[in-house]
Amino acid sequence: MAKIGLLRKIWRGFVWFVLLLMTIWAVAALSFDVRIAWLRIPCVIVYLATVAAVLRVIKCFRYRILGCLGCFVIVLGWWLSLRPSNEGDWQADVSRLAYGQVNGDHITIYNTRSCDYRAEFDYTCTWPTREVDLKQIRGMDVFVDYWGSPWIAHTIISFDVGNGQYVSFSIEARKHVGQSYSAIRGFFRQFTLISVVSDERDVVRLRTNYRVGEDLYLFHTTATVPFARSLFLDYIGFTNNLHDHPQWYNAATSNCTTEIFALKTMRSQPRNWTILLNGKGAAEQYREGNLAGDGLPFDELMKRAYINPAAKAADKNPEFSEKIRENRPGFH
Repeated sequence: MAKIGLLRKIWRGFVWFVLLLMTIWAVAALSFDVRIAWLRIPCVIVYLATVAAVLRVIKCFRYRILGCLGCFVIVLGWWLSLRPSNEGDWQADVSRLAYGQVNGDHITIYNTRSCDYRAEFDYTCTWPTREVDLKQIRGMDVFVDYWGSPWIAHTIISFDVGNGQYVSFSIEARKHVGQSYSAIRGFFRQFTLISVVSDERDVVRLRTNYRVGEDLYLFHTTATVPFARSLFLDYIGFTNNLHDHPQWYNAATSNCTTEIFALKTMRSQPRNWTILLNGKGAAEQYREGNLAGDGLPFDELMKRAYINPAAKAADKNPEFSEKIRENRPGFH
């Protein structure tokens, strides 16, 4: 009997812990995602007061749990009903959504981004149309951007489209004027997804030359030409879908890495924990043979893949992409 009593206490403790987590999440959701700012605190107060009333008035453990769960489900239902939109007062660097048209092997990409930076927040953006011949795509590279923790990074895929030209895809959180990125807010419905299609002198140079505290690493993939071309088409399809059907960004489930592995061509690739902790993804991809490194140990490859000094030296050089690849392992 004593053992049964102990198990019951453990079970009840676990249930209360889960309900505590639910309450914290609900309070955060109301604090961040109620669209009318002055209603946020009143909504939180009403929610907590209702939960407190349930706990005070109801004495039966089972009904207490059901009451608290009911409060949570109401907030969850409201939260899931929030719909993303492409309409808004967007920051200048994400003010336009790229989209592409595929006509056989000829691809036209509209609203590619090409920003000329003077500082991180001082820039002039143009939005050129780019033409890509699918038959000219020769391979793909991956940039891994660290800004703090070695466990978390931003992933950018860049395609060699021939003639020394590259088209880069960076899946990001689209921010309104006045917003800044927050990992905590990224778990809620604060940002929509955007597929930034750009040249490397924009999306790479911004991070190496103008942002403080970001370290960028460049790796050549071992992807076959057919694989690279197929993935490029997947990116165009994904970009078009975001253009027509906005989607929420989520720091855990819909981000720069999870969306890559959701693309059709990538679905055959092994899944592991580094999809979520993507800062360790390069090491895992190298172990699986997906990154070229001339047989170097990964620690040595990582050191030689660091491109910040080369990017700063190249800066406004028209041959920026070539310069950051010079003497890198795996690039021949």
